Amino acid sequence: MAAPEEPDTPATEQLQQGLFSHLLELRARLLKAVATIVLVLLALVPFANRLYSALAAPLVARLPQGAHLIATEVTSPFLTPLKLAFYTALFVSMPVILYQLWAFVSPGLYKHEKRLARPLLLASLALFYTGCAFAYFLVLPAAFRFLTAVTPQGVEMMTDITHYLDFVMLMFFAFGLCFEVPVAVVVLAAVGIVDLQKLRNGRRYAIVGAFAIAALITPPDITSMMMLGIPMCLLYELGLLAVRWLIKPGSLRSESD
Repeated sequence: MAAPEEPDTPATEQLQQGLFSHLLELRARLLKAVATIVLVLLALVPFANRLYSALAAPLVARLPQGAHLIATEVTSPFLTPLKLAFYTALFVSMPVILYQLWAFVSPGLYKHEKRLARPLLLASLALFYTGCAFAYFLVLPAAFRFLTAVTPQGVEMMTDITHYLDFVMLMFFAFGLCFEVPVAVVVLAAVGIVDLQKLRNGRRYAIVGAFAIAALITPPDITSMMMLGIPMCLLYELGLLAVRWLIKPGSLRSESD
């Protein structure tokens, strides 16, 4: 005969209610973030073709006379600008998404953690946008200038619009992440993995790593590699300054104790 089930204790009921309320709040935050993306997307859909024309400008301006982008799939002229509109909506909605994330996790953080997390969130967003802008205005024109210059004689450069979008989005994402170097340095120092002296001693390895990453990410020309490697080195130095300003030795440990 099975033993009778013990009734839930008040502590268990309180824990269940707390977990349920957190799940409800998480769902509400996610719905707000998704609703923001959908609303921005609906607003951008009528301008999808214009957005794609603006995105393609760095390549189109450097194509030989008579060359142009092509669509190799039947649905590409419709789906590719629509995909770009979605990426743009996600890009524009990122501040709202991060705010919803912050509003969900901030009640469970200590005071010193909130004080450090706020500037890191703002800095990560600004650095990601800066990396994307850097890629669009400086790196892509230089890369396409090189690629069109090395095109063999007798070969007409006509890029598929879907492949071009994938390439540019990859560049945006890669440069946006690479520009997060200061934030990564501060986080590593904040959790105690490294300290300021170790970061200074590892400067030479950071420089080698920056140019190795640049060589893997950028198109195969020295200009693009330098245009990513040098900023990453400068951003590493900026991270060292941020660690010096924001992270005091033992401060996080003493405040959490």
